[in-house]
Amino acid sequence: METAHETSAAVQRLYDTYPFPPEPLLDEPPPGYNWRWNWLAAYNFCTGQKPQRQNIRILDAGCGTGVGTEYLVHLNPQASVVGIDLSAGALSVAKERCQRSGANRVEFHHLSLYDAEQLEGEFDLINCVGVLHHLPDPIRGIQSLAAKLAPGGLMHIFVYAELGRWEIQLMQKAIALLQGNQRGDYTDGVQVGRQIFSALPESNRLVKREKERWSLENQRDANFADMYVHPQEIDYNIETLFELIDASGLEFIGFSNPRTWELEPLLGKKPELIKRAEGLSDRERYRLIELLNPEAVTHYEFFLGRSPLAKANWSSDDTLLSAIPERNPCMDGWPSKCLFNYDYEIIKLSEEELHFLQACEANSGEQRTVGEILDRVKLELKQVRSLLKQQLIVLNAG
Repeated sequence: METAHETSAAVQRLYDTYPFPPEPLLDEPPPGYNWRWNWLAAYNFCTGQKPQRQNIRILDAGCGTGVGTEYLVHLNPQASVVGIDLSAGALSVAKERCQRSGANRVEFHHLSLYDAEQLEGEFDLINCVGVLHHLPDPIRGIQSLAAKLAPGGLMHIFVYAELGRWEIQLMQKAIALLQGNQRGDYTDGVQVGRQIFSALPESNRLVKREKERWSLENQRDANFADMYVHPQEIDYNIETLFELIDASGLEFIGFSNPRTWELEPLLGKKPELIKRAEGLSDRERYRLIELLNPEAVTHYEFFLGRSPLAKANWSSDDTLLSAIPERNPCMDGWPSKCLFNYDYEIIKLSEEELHFLQACEANSGEQRTVGEILDRVKLELKQVRSLLKQQLIVLNAG
């Protein structure tokens, strides 16, 4: 049986062979955004209000080739960013990536997540995407990161889910069997995996799942290797996921893809089942959803927080009217009446909603309250709440 050190060394060899993610390097800021990497948008999602400051420290834990790191720098212009990774090869790409795009408020360290205590100070935002499930000891990893999270800070995590990756698990085992003593030769593993897919009939379940879900990204060998020949992977279910979360000692704030965790689309045709589900705890309801819709749950993405983390309550009309609104900076398609909301769903704004958002955009200087803007824009308060629910506006107490 491999030791944890041997497993970590095998993971390092994989990413030195196939630096990941293999996104192209650009001589300009990367296109688009992920709102989870924007401190203002993420803080608003977790607490319902604008953060008091934006000159924060961010840790990209397991940064790989710096794709997320680059975004973290460009999307948070007042922040300082630190990236750490086990692979020297991936870090070399990350440094070049950030240098070329002008992401110059970042420093990199060749460091395991286990050794995060060696970093100076604490961090307001920790990003750990696609890393913990590749550690021999994920609990030790999350505890190491939690110790570096500042009071009032947020951690965003992404780990694999076992139910939605069932076919991947089968292919991983098949490749390992056929590799035999050559297991650990990652280029050979990629070749074997591609040959298997070519040989299997079109009706094969593994082939169908690959084509409908993964084939586009897996055209690149680095993606294929990361998915099918990784030497270390732990896939979670809701029960084991919350064992990991509980071990962190941090507060579970919520999933960052909340629409996936709604029961109504699954059981709404039978109100009596929805009624039965009201007696379930949050964790039991999450488990029910992944059991009923396993293909949709290929991963878990969620926020944790360290207290004190004050959460706003805008249920009072007077409180909402006195709040100072700003436009959420992460809106794909703005300025337009047709754009994507935070969950990447197309929404269409009315003329009045567009005018309200335009007033909010100017509000960073004017500091008008919701009530003052509504004196000029014909919009009902319930429509303001709808914009708030869709994360299109960010509020600050007046």
